[in-house]
Amino acid sequence: MFSYIWHTIFFDPVYNGLVLFIDILPRGDVGLAIIALVIVVKTILLPLSIKAVKTQRIMREITPKLNALKEEYKDKREEQARAMMAIYKDAGLNPFAGIAVMLLQIPILIALYFSVYSGGGVALPTINTALLYGFIPVPDIVNMNFLGILDITKASFILALMAGITQYFQVKLAMPPLPPLEPGQTPDMKDDIARMMQVQMKYILPPLIFFVGYTTSAAIALYFVVSNVVAVLQELVVKKHR
Repeated sequence: MFSYIWHTIFFDPVYNGLVLFIDILPRGDVGLAIIALVIVVKTILLPLSIKAVKTQRIMREITPKLNALKEEYKDKREEQARAMMAIYKDAGLNPFAGIAVMLLQIPILIALYFSVYSGGGVALPTINTALLYGFIPVPDIVNMNFLGILDITKASFILALMAGITQYFQVKLAMPPLPPLEPGQTPDMKDDIARMMQVQMKYILPPLIFFVGYTTSAAIALYFVVSNVVAVLQELVVKKHR
């Protein structure tokens, strides 16, 4: 059952998309195919990404109301929770929008890794025709050297570093600073968790992305770089037209 879901929803579509772009793009460049595939994936996930950006905006807008509720019901936790849920509902807030985008990309990353990594059973440059859809042609050339200079199956310090840097700016743009505490205001557990999450996302996630990109392959690092750049552009466009 798991294998069927994995191949039907994630691996086979990613593998076929990659092979299709290898056939279409110049010199069968796998790196260019990965870039094209990331753009397609981000486009498909665009509605969820826009929802995530709007969720962050709504959360900032209702923060004053939530803080007022905390003071009003500070000794009545159940009533506070109900009142907060009512505010969330009225604002049309879906706190899981951003998480959904992140979770959906994890199996896509894994599928890409096993499509390219030399240790995989169906890894490029060999084309496993048994996995191809009927309308996907077999490429004449499969070039594992990105732009003719970088073996996409090997680790790349530069691409991994770019992945970490772009991740930092993407998180910084997506998660603006929390409002400072008012004089005499004591942060509650939720405030502490929110501030801790911001610190972790801004200063721990980028090094983690660098580590993952450097210890896997340039293909994964390239995925992160393009994905982060597209995410930054999406953030800017949504914020400009909201």
